[in-house]
Amino acid sequence: MERHFDEELNDLKQHLIKMCALAETMIGDAIRVLVERQAALLPTIYAHEGQVNRMQVEIDETCFTLIALHQPTASDLRFLLGAEKTNTDLERLADQAVNISQKAEHLMTHEPLKPFVIIPQMAAIARGMVKDSLHAYVDRQPDKARKVIQRDEQLNALKKRIIAEMTEFMAKDTASVAYALDIVLVAHNLERIGDHAKNIAENAVFVVEGKDIRHRTEARPTV
Repeated sequence: MERHFDEELNDLKQHLIKMCALAETMIGDAIRVLVERQAALLPTIYAHEGQVNRMQVEIDETCFTLIALHQPTASDLRFLLGAEKTNTDLERLADQAVNISQKAEHLMTHEPLKPFVIIPQMAAIARGMVKDSLHAYVDRQPDKARKVIQRDEQLNALKKRIIAEMTEFMAKDTASVAYALDIVLVAHNLERIGDHAKNIAENAVFVVEGKDIRHRTEARPTV
């Protein structure tokens, strides 16, 4: 029975890795639509969204089944409960990629205000956070998870730069307002992707250490 549980647990991990890879691809393709104006990628992104949604349902069902049938140990139980949360975060960050795609589709009808520099930087950080957070979770590596959490500040700083740039454009030219606002929203979507990756990393720490570090509770001084 224990061997069967271990096999099913490994299958669950592989499904999470596959779902993560799919979501990461969606982010990259969404940015290519925006920066390179590759509209041909849009149908693939939307098709991947449906695939991610189906995987979310399957993974949740697997978690429920493993908990109900095997009465896992405390560590494995934390992993399965965390897997449900991780599964939700993966689905939601994939939704953010779809949001970027929709904005990119609209932005392609206008000339860019300037070459894209910060947005691709944000996308690279966000994709790395997604990949590393999931592997930190699956491989139970809390140190790697903490490094992911630290990178969230980079995304926040870059988003502020985007807002400052776009605010300047809007102040100089009212005709650029709609375009600039969409770029700000894309930056917000990328920041949210980072937030979901951060959630997954926090789950990784919880699974291994049984410690809830949300809201930076571990950084608070002891009394």
